[in-house]
Amino acid sequence: MPDTPDFLVIGGGIVGLTVARELRRRHPGSRIVLLEKEDRPGEHASGRNSGVLHAGFYYTADSLKARFSRDGNRELTEWCLERGLRIRRCGKLVVTRSEAELPALEELFRRAGANGVEVERVDEDGARRLEPLARTTGAALWSPTTSTVDPAEVVASLAADAADAGIEIRTGTAYAGRGGDEILTSRGRLTPGFTVNAAGLHADRVARDFGFSERYRILPFKGLYLYHESGPAAPAMHVYPVPRLDQPFLGVHWTATAAGRAKIGPTAIPALWRENYGGLSGFRPLELLEIGWREAGLWWRNEFGFRRLAVSELRKYAKRHLVSLALELLRPGLAPGRWSWGRPGIRAQLFDLRAGRLEMDFRHEGDDRSHHVLNAVSPAFTCAFPFARHVVDAIEGAP
Repeated sequence: MPDTPDFLVIGGGIVGLTVARELRRRHPGSRIVLLEKEDRPGEHASGRNSGVLHAGFYYTADSLKARFSRDGNRELTEWCLERGLRIRRCGKLVVTRSEAELPALEELFRRAGANGVEVERVDEDGARRLEPLARTTGAALWSPTTSTVDPAEVVASLAADAADAGIEIRTGTAYAGRGGDEILTSRGRLTPGFTVNAAGLHADRVARDFGFSERYRILPFKGLYLYHESGPAAPAMHVYPVPRLDQPFLGVHWTATAAGRAKIGPTAIPALWRENYGGLSGFRPLELLEIGWREAGLWWRNEFGFRRLAVSELRKYAKRHLVSLALELLRPGLAPGRWSWGRPGIRAQLFDLRAGRLEMDFRHEGDDRSHHVLNAVSPAFTCAFPFARHVVDAIEGAP
């Protein structure tokens, strides 16, 4: 008998899981199969991210990220509270390292107002009262709704909920290609009524099999964190720098984890293949050739300031340098302390080949047979619930 689910979802990260759940909610009698190539869902970006639930003030009001961050923060917070999952509601302080960063700080404050996000502008004394270890110049922003969860715990709870709802989660089953109406997998063939591609690092490759992602390619960036082990006390809340608003990265910052630890990072080091976590893990020669060639071209043309970005990020492989950047956000005189590397992650960042730039917002494409989530980088974890509704709206042709 042919295997013919009504919906096939490729990818068991938080986007794939929430989209599958939303499809089940709207089509309760349908058969939904979710493919995950690893032994359990969330083994890549969804389970390796910082766990921060962002408030939504980094993004311009016309972006999908702005539309979904505020509501996603609230909904995921409620999910964790209702299910007894760990959540640390510590808030975030965005500090300035010099007066030159004050205009960008004001722009973040303006975006918060436009997006309906609760943010307070505080002076140096106010910042010190909120977090005695933090240092800022002139002003800072206080975000009381920013919190932290355990991402692996959240993904596991979503997977359990999806399975309870009758969604078939097939772990250890990799997408292997497309042959006409058939989807080839490492464990047989399927002929789905509709396919949703939420394959993260491999989303562009899957999409091209369906005739999409023609102008886009995934450009992977490696994120490394250092965990605070001993030495001076660490901040009790998140402490972030003012980011470069022309880049999708937020800079090295302090994260207060749901487990009660502190960590610094992440890096945004250009990776040489999609799953370049460390050593030869996930090594694929053709990916090395493709991605290495593309990064060499970016270096040569210096598109979106790639040369400066690459040099500055590669320096962060050195613990001492990464710690020194984090200490710039705290009051002077603190000793470096002792640190250990955490589990690395890879950011599946979409690159626009025609425009020669990194894609700043969520991006998805599709037709009446398939839909492809091409760019679901941070804060996609925070935005998962409303973003899933948006994707299913697009599948169903909602305006």
